[in-house]
Amino acid sequence: MDPAQVFTWNTPASRHLKPRTRDMNASQSESAEPKPPTDPSGLRILMVAPQPFFRARGTPFSVLHRVRALGEAGHSVDLVTYPFGEDVNLPGLRIIRSPRPPLVKDVKIGPSLAKLLLDIPLYFTTRRLLGENTYDILHSHEEAAFFAVDLARRHGLKHIYDMHSSLPQQLRTFKSFDLKPIRWVFETLENRVLDTCDGVITICDDLAKVALARCGETPHAMIENTGDDTKIFGRSGEEPRRDLGLEDRQIILYTGTFETYQGLDLLLEAMARLATSHPRAHLLMVGGRPPQIEHYREQARDLGIAEQVTFVGMVNPLRIPAFLEASDVIASPRSRGTNTPLKIYGYMRSRRPLVATDLHTHTQTLDASMACLVPATPEGLSTGLARVLDDPGYARQLAEGAFARAEALYSDEAYLRKVHGLYEAVQQAGQHGASTSPALS
Repeated sequence: MDPAQVFTWNTPASRHLKPRTRDMNASQSESAEPKPPTDPSGLRILMVAPQPFFRARGTPFSVLHRVRALGEAGHSVDLVTYPFGEDVNLPGLRIIRSPRPPLVKDVKIGPSLAKLLLDIPLYFTTRRLLGENTYDILHSHEEAAFFAVDLARRHGLKHIYDMHSSLPQQLRTFKSFDLKPIRWVFETLENRVLDTCDGVITICDDLAKVALARCGETPHAMIENTGDDTKIFGRSGEEPRRDLGLEDRQIILYTGTFETYQGLDLLLEAMARLATSHPRAHLLMVGGRPPQIEHYREQARDLGIAEQVTFVGMVNPLRIPAFLEASDVIASPRSRGTNTPLKIYGYMRSRRPLVATDLHTHTQTLDASMACLVPATPEGLSTGLARVLDDPGYARQLAEGAFARAEALYSDEAYLRKVHGLYEAVQQAGQHGASTSPALS
């Protein structure tokens, strides 16, 4: 079974997600026709996402909301993606899955040999679809842009590059394949994409600076990952405090992946420090694959806080709002990286106080009026969590400050407007990205 299905076990089924029962070695039925645009004047878009779609993690969420925004604008999207993940029902969307290479059973987050192998059939599936159908725009995510450049030129299409990260920077963050010759190859390929694309989307200030240094005249939009997940998944009616027997606890919530750069080791060490002075504090950790959960559960046992930590595992996205509402404080202990975590914008809308590490990954979006920013150390995290738990007035100030900023700058409506605006700018621009309109921010 696809590991992504873990988050649907023992939960209400999302109205937009459905499990796939067909052979993962096969791509979508050859007889399936592209969906017509929901608006007669809409565009036919071929989107390429080198990701397991849909899976409850960063970039697939971003791809999901791009598709939603385009569908709501009346466009149709053929999405070419990996043979892993859940099917999603959205207006105008058709999912085409590339074949699974032999011996590749799944793909982890970040650079990997499996990802390289999966990108080969992804390329051939994209090339086949371009030969069989007529499209208006080729929209590529992450490293799919490396081959989309030539395919777009060959078929006379405008190419939009969705830059979720700087791939050379990603090698450093994940510390895999982080060798100078490999970084040089990625930098060369990334620069070629930025030099030739007809539009570029970035998700934070750090990436915007990288992109605009190469393609300042090309239509650009910094589209933070602020799409509202409840617009797609809705909300569950559960009550985690009651269901988990935590009614009298001060809940510290973590949600997200359990990758090493998330700083969960620091958070558990901080919890060990906090347990003595705050015996009612309880760490609720939502996410992670079973082997990762067992790793951190063992760390909690070694620290003597096994009874103060609950691991929920991966959950359906419709359940996340209930966990946010149940929390007293949210923790984002990320220890390295430069991109703003996608979940930060949901936290800002939650009206719950946030404690986050004082690193660029957070501070390009957050400031001291919206979050308790602390050093990326166990001592820093424990001090910040204690301050928020002990000072209701300060906690309320942070929560309301973040909510106000989210309403002003990071609403779902603003997200949709930016996606639509970028597409309009690309359509209006001349050949090779000569923009007739300013960048959108």
